[in-house]
Amino acid sequence: MIQTLKNLFGIGPKVDYADLTKNGAIILDVRSTGEYAGGNIKGSINISVDTLSNNLSKLKDKNKPIITCCASGMRSASAKSILKSNGYTQVHNGGSWSSLQNKIKR
Repeated sequence: MIQTLKNLFGIGPKVDYADLTKNGAIILDVRSTGEYAGGNIKGSINISVDTLSNNLSKLKDKNKPIITCCASGMRSASAKSILKSNGYTQVHNGGSWSSLQNKIKR
């Protein structure tokens, strides 16, 4: 059960988000359109977590790294779960978009 929670919330080995993005990872912001318009990571894709299941076709390569983010990390954890259950292999919960933005700057 603890490992399941760790997996759900992206707790585990350190992820080098800067390296992932440098190598072409998709940053998927799962906040609402309004939240996204108020500030986001340049180059990120906005698909709200509520509509993600119906928009998986926008994420064509299931083997390409995807980093999910939102306002606090809760919706991005849900998005990670949705993606993993639909066969996406390299999904990372980046937590809040502002925190992730700081992690990917070099």
